[in-house]
Order: sequence, then structure tokens, then C-alpha cells
Amino acid sequence: MSLMRATSLCHWGAFEATVEDGRLTQTRPLRDSGADPDMIGAWSDLVYSESRIDRPYVRAGFLRKNGRKGQRGRDEMIPVSWEQALDLVAGELHRVYRDHGPASVFGGSYGWSSAGRLHHARTQIRRFLAAAGGFTDQTGNYSWGAANIILPHVVGDASAVSHAATSWETIATDGDCVVAFGGLNPKNWRVTSGGAGEHHIPDHIVRAGKRGVRFIVISPFRGDIPEGLDAEWIAPRPNTDTAIMLGLAHQALVTGRADRSFLDRYTAGQDQFFAYLRGEQDGIEKTLDWAADISGLQPETLQALWEKISTGRIMLTASWSLQRADHGEQPYWALIALAAMLGQIGLPGGGFCFGYGSMNGVGAMARRGYVPVMPGLPNPAASAIPAACVTDCFANPGKEIAFNGRTLRYPDTRLVYWAGGNPFHHAQDLNLLEKAWQRPETVIVHEPWWTPTARRADIVLPATTSLERNDIGGSSRDPYVFFMPKLIDPVGEARDDFAIFGAIAERLGCKPAYDEGRSEEAWLRHLWSLTEAKAAREGIAAPDFETLRQNGYWHVPPPEAPEVMLAPFRADPAAHPLKTPSGRIELSSATIAAFDYDDCPSHPSWLEPVEWLGAAEGDELHLLTNQPEKQLHGQLYPVLGAGDCAPVTLHPDDAARRAIAQDSLVRVFNGRGACLARARLSNATRKGVALMPTGAWFEPDDDNHIEANGNPNALTADRQTSALSRGCAALSALVRIEPWQRSGIARK
Repeated sequence: MSLMRATSLCHWGAFEATVEDGRLTQTRPLRDSGADPDMIGAWSDLVYSESRIDRPYVRAGFLRKNGRKGQRGRDEMIPVSWEQALDLVAGELHRVYRDHGPASVFGGSYGWSSAGRLHHARTQIRRFLAAAGGFTDQTGNYSWGAANIILPHVVGDASAVSHAATSWETIATDGDCVVAFGGLNPKNWRVTSGGAGEHHIPDHIVRAGKRGVRFIVISPFRGDIPEGLDAEWIAPRPNTDTAIMLGLAHQALVTGRADRSFLDRYTAGQDQFFAYLRGEQDGIEKTLDWAADISGLQPETLQALWEKISTGRIMLTASWSLQRADHGEQPYWALIALAAMLGQIGLPGGGFCFGYGSMNGVGAMARRGYVPVMPGLPNPAASAIPAACVTDCFANPGKEIAFNGRTLRYPDTRLVYWAGGNPFHHAQDLNLLEKAWQRPETVIVHEPWWTPTARRADIVLPATTSLERNDIGGSSRDPYVFFMPKLIDPVGEARDDFAIFGAIAERLGCKPAYDEGRSEEAWLRHLWSLTEAKAAREGIAAPDFETLRQNGYWHVPPPEAPEVMLAPFRADPAAHPLKTPSGRIELSSATIAAFDYDDCPSHPSWLEPVEWLGAAEGDELHLLTNQPEKQLHGQLYPVLGAGDCAPVTLHPDDAARRAIAQDSLVRVFNGRGACLARARLSNATRKGVALMPTGAWFEPDDDNHIEANGNPNALTADRQTSALSRGCAALSALVRIEPWQRSGIARK
């Protein structure tokens, strides 16, 4: 018997793999990295799951000579040879480019597809389609789409959400209080985009707590407090964080606590913002009583919160989830404004930060730029839409939308090419997407597993997992870089995206532009040479490629000092101006004012959501969606999520009024759709709120008019945050819940 052990990397962390006679038999966390053993251990089951796609398939209706008949998601999938499948893909691309132009080809993907930088699916599909002639791309993302647009207007760029963060080290040593809007849910610390060699946040939380740092968690769900942390819980109505922040900012203004010297030196537009706080524009003074009425909290609670943040070194943080709601730009802008009024931006352990409760790696001690990145190619089509507008784009070709000061016109999408993602997991209003998905003439998908998206393709090409190819992996938020060796041969007839696109590019005559004449090995060596060159410039001793391969990973030396976001700007705003028109933090933006958007004013503002508890009728509840306990989005669902429908957590009083018992099946519904769920009753949930994870694979049951697995995006609205950013607004949704009396739900 042959036995091999090797290290590798996935989004849940570094792991050691055991391979016996060519078959993966075990995956377990590497060393004491803190990775979750259940999620790491699921790899050996997932790679051989019955849901793996064993060979290329083509939808039966697509193969018929008389046209593209049938319906995606319902037709039989017919196995074909690789040669036939590749010829079909190349032929469809050639036809659409010739007849409709490059903008009619939509290149879909998403960044969480898998760890590894060469075989990063989103990069590979963009390179291929750019080399082939161009495509319509997606800008932004679902994780922090609103923040990605609003932050450049306020602080000059989006680094405060994409990668920059004040180190947890400084919070543990210099901070006095952390106020976490949206929570610090520890399950989110299990994952890092690109993978992580260590899970550092729990240790820093413990250190900070022992030193006496106070934690205040503001969330409708007590589970957003890490277990064992002595934190105060404040549970407002969902989507009302902006009102709370504005009320606190008003209190800073009227009590004289506002740091005028900081505001005068480092901010612009304070007069307009202060006028809004005083009610000079709308006649409504943004007092703590006003904020309490909107948020459903007692005024005494907000007064006590103000007293706790009015002294000491305060870190204000917001989870990514806060900006995935109607007017999602506002809580981020309001948080920055409140932090500016406290005057601690750029100081160790103080100021503001985003994402401490959203992903492991935020606030880590790590040098940036040592994980190599596969370069992209210019897109000849120069066409792109916001990520959360996919359904609207497919359904409404030619429609014009406002977006960040511009007017965009949707292309007429004729061909959808998706690699590395599952829109039937993360898109809003999946029933509407199901209809819009039928409109393009051709849908091509690369996928290792029969996800809902793969089942709704015309041509499915089986892709390898990261265990079946060589790569280099890591994250800018982690101090490790990993060589990810090929551990097993591809399952079935799977091929990696790089090889698939290379074969199609050869048929289209664009292979030299796509792969630049490099093989997988040549690309890996080239990418690592760039890291070696960077290290040499910065006086860092990096291993050569063979040493990296042999050792399995490299621990990059830590930076000289912990990061403090905007510290250079604070030290000298003239020498280190922000990339805003004023060079300072913009509490009011003339640029946004010129856009004249009703749903995004020129300064942080309270704007009532379309759907929230303040507008609920009858027995409606506010639906909040979060990451599942033991998955990442829809990943790992076949081995850790399937077998029962997803849970929905309710307050016991809300359940009693609806005659819902613990663990009973319920129907969660609104005018957009319905899904099945398993009731979980908990006092840790605010009354009026229903909480569901988003990991279930979309499975409509037409006979019962319900989604059977419990995917809450059957209920969310295809509505964006505002005309400014067009971000995902899934967390503004009202639903009703009732006991489920029927039986016979079918699952595939």
C-alpha cells in the first residue's frame, strides 16, 4: 500500500491530507491552526460525493436539431465526449461573437469558488473571455458591494473593507471598548477567502477581555456574541443601525464631546452633516429618543451606550452584513462619521473598522503582496454590470440604470458562461432568476458538483477541485503562503479550468493570448518569481520555488508594527491625503449630491427601508439571513447540509402565536415565494425576527409550490441598496411563517 501525507489549503484553513493508494482518505487541520475539524474533515467525503459530475453533459433539448427546446433545470442531461462538448462550446462562442458582439457574452463567476491563485476560476474565465474577444463582466460583489462604492467617496478608496484593518493586536493592548454593530459571530472566523494558516481572532478576543476591554454587540441575535465573551447585548430592530449611529453622533454634537480639532483638520462637509443632525433640513432632530423610537430600543439603553463610548479608546466596527440591506451605504458612512466625531481615527485600538465579525483574517498581523496573483487581461468589450443586477440584466436587455453617477445600459445577453460560482445560491429572488435564466440562448457551466446552477446549464464541463491540481494559495489577510500539491488524480473525467479554457482557446485561435505559452508548472514558477522579486526589494528572505514546494508553506515575516488604519493620514494629512476631492474624510459629499439620487443623499442619513418591522403588517417578521454553521455559502452542502431542510430561528413568543413547535416543519413565505424550514426556538433572537442560514441548494417543488431545502433567497427581493452602488439588499425582507401540514416533499 502506498501512503502519502501532504499539506494544502482551502477556505476553511490549512490542512494535512492523507492519500492511500491514490485515494484521499483523511483531511484534518494542520497543527494548532484553529481550523474547524468538521469543515476540514468534510473534504474527503466531498471530493467523492455522489454529486460529483463525472463527465461532460449537454441538456437534451439543446442537442435537438430543431432548436433549443425544453427548459433548463428540467431536461435530462446527456453525457457526451470531451471533444463534442468542447466543439459545442467553441461553436456557440463563435456564433454569438459573430452575430451579436462580445457584450452579449456574460462572464459569470465569484471569488469564493476555491483556494489557489493560478486556478482561481474568476481570474481564468475573465482571461479566457478577454482573449476570445471580450465579455460583459460583473463589478463589485455580494459580500460588500455597497461599501465598495460608498467608501471611495468618503475615505478615498475601498481598502477599509477589502483588506485594510486596524490590527487586533492594538485593540488588545490599547483599546478600551469595542462596539460591534452587526456582531462578532465566531462561526464567520472559520473562513478566509483564499485560506489561512492561522485563526487568530479568538486568542485576541481572550487577550482583550482579560485586559479589561469592554465589548458591546449590537445585533438582533445574541449568537453574534462569541461564546465565553462577557459582552453586553443590545438587540435593535434589523436595518436600524444607521439611526442609532446618528443618534449617538447627535449626542456627541450637543454635549460638546465632538472632537472639533479632529473634525476641522481631517474632515470635510461637517456643517451640512451637523445641520442634518440638528434637523435643519427636515425638521427632525436626530436625538437618542428619535433613534430609540426607530430602533425599538429604550432611550435609557442608548443613553447608557453613549456614556460608554464618550470616554476611553473606542473601536467602532460594523459587519459586512449591515450594508446588504436597503440603503446599505448609510450605516458604513454613519459609522465613519461617528468615529470622526469621537476623534480617534488613526489611533491604535480606536477609530473604525469593517468586517471583524465577518471573516477570519480581518485585523491579522500580515504583510501584504506575498501571495502571487494571476494577472488579468484587458476586456475589449469594456462592458460590466453591478454583481447584484444579474437577474435584472438577463430579464431586461437594453434597460438603462443609474449607477455611481453614470447611466448603464444592460446588454442583450445571448450566452452565459459561468465558472466558479452558484448564482442559484447567492442571488436574490431565485424564483425570478429562474425565469430570467431561461432567456439567454446558451448557458455553459464549469463545476465539480451538480449544483443548482450546473443543473440549469445547457453544457456542463466537469471541473477539478483544488485537491486535483497544483497551485499556490494564501490570503492578503494571513501571514502564510502555501504550495497546494496535486494530491489525487481527477475524479471521473474532470479537467481544471486552465486546461478547459486552453482547449477552447485553441479552437478559437486565441490560445497564445490566453496562456502566453505557459503550462501550469511554468505559470506557477513565473508567479512565484514575482513574489521572490518583491521579497528581495523589501529585504525579506523568501524560499525559492522548489523549497516552497518541498516545505509546503512559508511563514512570511510579520510587519514591523501592527497596522493602524489611516495612521499615516492622521500623522500628516497634507503628506498623506485621502483620494477624495478634499483629501479628507467627507462627512458630506458634493460628488454624491451632484448625482441627485433620492435613495442616497449627500451625507449619512436615515432612510426608511422598503421592508422592515416599522412597515410590517399583521404577523410579518423580518427575515435575516446569515452563513450556516458548518458551510461556506453553498459549499459543503452535499456532505454537511443535506438531509433536512434549513433551520429558521424564532423567538418562542413569536412561535407560540403561530402554533409552531420546536423542530416542527414550517412554511416561510411572502409574495415572492415560499420555502420549507425546520423551526428552532430561541430567546437569543429578538422578537419579530426570523433567522435563516443561506447554505441550502435551491430545490423548487412545483407540486407543493415551495422551495424544499430551505433556501431563503426564494424569499428575498431582487432590489439593490440604492442607485449609487446597486449592492445586494437581501437583508431587507418581510415574511410570514406558518406550520407545514403537507407531506411528500421531493428532493433530488
